Amino acid sequence: MTAAHALSALLAFAQAHGLLAPEDRPWARNLLLDALSYAAPPQPEDAAFASPLPQTAAPLLAALCDDAAARGAIADSPARRELLSARLMGILTPPPSAVAQGFTRIARAKGVQAATDWFYSLCRANNYIQVDAIARNVRFFAPSDYGALEITINLSKPEKDPRDIAALLGAPSVGYPKCMLCVENEGYAGRLDYPARQTLRMLPISLCGQAFHLQYSPYLYYPEHCIVLRDAHQPMAIGPHTFAQLLDFLWQFPHYFIGSNADLPIVGGSILNHDHFQGGRHTFSMQQAPAYARTRHPDASNVDVTLVRWPMTTLRLQSGDARALCALAERVLACWRGYSDESADVLAESGGTPHNTITPIARRHGDTFTLDLVLRNNRATPAHPLGLFHPHADLHHIKKENIGLIEVMGLFILPGRLVGELDALANYLTGARAMTPPQNDEALAQHWPWLQALAQTHGTQNSPGRAQEILRQGLASVCARVLADAGVFKLDTAGKAAMARFLAAAGFAPPKAADGDQSQSSSPISSM
Repeated sequence: MTAAHALSALLAFAQAHGLLAPEDRPWARNLLLDALSYAAPPQPEDAAFASPLPQTAAPLLAALCDDAAARGAIADSPARRELLSARLMGILTPPPSAVAQGFTRIARAKGVQAATDWFYSLCRANNYIQVDAIARNVRFFAPSDYGALEITINLSKPEKDPRDIAALLGAPSVGYPKCMLCVENEGYAGRLDYPARQTLRMLPISLCGQAFHLQYSPYLYYPEHCIVLRDAHQPMAIGPHTFAQLLDFLWQFPHYFIGSNADLPIVGGSILNHDHFQGGRHTFSMQQAPAYARTRHPDASNVDVTLVRWPMTTLRLQSGDARALCALAERVLACWRGYSDESADVLAESGGTPHNTITPIARRHGDTFTLDLVLRNNRATPAHPLGLFHPHADLHHIKKENIGLIEVMGLFILPGRLVGELDALANYLTGARAMTPPQNDEALAQHWPWLQALAQTHGTQNSPGRAQEILRQGLASVCARVLADAGVFKLDTAGKAAMARFLAAAGFAPPKAADGDQSQSSSPISSM
């Protein structure tokens, strides 16, 4: 594809997707020419470009980047291409005020769901949401003891080029924007060490009178994955205000879920220095997990309270009364912050450092709100220096990072390195490679105990398809173990008894087994 063809097609694509008005085409073309270091169009433009347009702008941007690199207009590296692509699409994207006005106009005329549909389509069309890159991710479901787990292997984020890394040596520290979630990112040109954000568009919203913005994630982990960030750059902090803000969001966006990472290291997300939520339109495995017990609080008779059969300790509150729901959640949080149970390895603090916090997740169905409160504890011990309630060392070959909001709900985001490693491991399970420990290959050696266990169970003469199936199911079993390790009170007799003690401390009635639960025969709850 020639540069002239790609340029004409890109302008036509922008018009077709509502990014560019026809009368703005000459203006936009000139800005694109400047960004591409052209003094004049490479050849006369066909204003009535009629060839079939691609589904996304990515191939057109790739062609223009190829041309720019060939002419020496940019250095040919992934980072330079990303920066130029964002600059080109930023030219074609309406300004933030126009986007906000368009959203409001559609919401008033057709409802908020139609408005988010429009905004989501815009963010896909302008390539802020990296549709083509996301399509490279590996995604599958596999059964576990707690229901199907959703597993993704993330291949969408480009790797750093050594030339770009070298170019950063000695570069001055900029310190702007303060973090990836600051409102100042909107329209920012980016740097080799910081992504371009010319295509980022955010919607201003208010939660309980506080200023926030809503944006979509550029590398979606699930449909309509959105981030709701506070305008002020301040650290994550779970408190009474959190529950009210989550429910206020659901009043405004009833078709989305909304949740928050915990506010402490180890059990929190990757960004703790900027207060934010994550939401979207997706059904997670955790949402479908059944109750194993029920309880009540005497001060909240109109709130249904269940204990969820999910490996991460979850208290589910449901009510049509948002105020009562928030009040009960505040009571649970306040009690949990100061709660210790040494017999269950739970300490509220050590040396003045707090350990207890909550991961809250909210949904709305009609007039009923659901608030899942996941108990978290970030205590570390000599035996588990990365966290007692964190993936244990024997699982680090698959998952070593924090277990944040998304994985709490049963969607795992695993590193891209696993694709090649799993392909290599499959050779052992098909007999193409002898079952001898790999030499001088640390990547495979870290998987060796796991592979031996899989081979002992399934043999080493499997078909290639069967080998992949065994590895995927093995991944799901590891991920289920990860969740169980991160759970504060386990789903065994001792763990359920410990959960009952906490509930008593928070003023709840003794839990009773949920109707139809089949896991209660050995649990003290079944006889309460």
